[in-house]
Amino acid sequence: MKLTKYTHACVRLEKDGKVLVLDPGTFSETDEALAGAHAVLITHEHGDHVDVPAMVKALDAAGSLAVFAPAGVAAHLREEAPAAAARIHTVEPGSTFEAAGFSVRSFGGQHALIHPQIPVVANIGYLVDGNVYHPGDSFIVPDGLSVQTLLVPIHAPWNKAAEVVDFVISVRAPQAFQIHDGLLNETGLKMVEGHVTRLGGKYGTTFTHLAPREAVEV
Repeated sequence: MKLTKYTHACVRLEKDGKVLVLDPGTFSETDEALAGAHAVLITHEHGDHVDVPAMVKALDAAGSLAVFAPAGVAAHLREEAPAAAARIHTVEPGSTFEAAGFSVRSFGGQHALIHPQIPVVANIGYLVDGNVYHPGDSFIVPDGLSVQTLLVPIHAPWNKAAEVVDFVISVRAPQAFQIHDGLLNETGLKMVEGHVTRLGGKYGTTFTHLAPREAVEV
């Protein structure tokens, strides 16, 4: 399939004429990512992962667009786009479903801790076609299977470089690309990605940096 990375956490997958978008958030080129989409997967409720007005616009414009999200996100979208309520689906951890011809498995259930005084929200990681894994804001490692393409949350208020490296080592995917990089400048990005490249490579993971709008076959 074709994987296109957008700014921060948004990724677009294309296969056999179908388009699946993950986490079209406010930091990303959301309208561009959603153009022609058949289905959307949302990991959690934070704005950098779901641009609600953009999603409502897309749902109103495309009568067949389906959305899959944790319960709170799904309920909010149904309120904002009531005409599309039947196409907005709640996802629980440990489920398997099909979205626009892509097979999807869900993992996790909880956002990584930012601070004890900041409430923890639901977070779902998605494995698409047994290949591409988007963990959202978590370091949940999928159990009982091998991930081929890992999307790595390279920097966030809830992580540190050592945890990023350990996540890559734990998953041991043959290839990895960065997501959640919108808060780093070029210097910080090179430093963290350098650690991931060097240490992840010892365990068989080839890490490649993708620029916004850059696409690869996976």
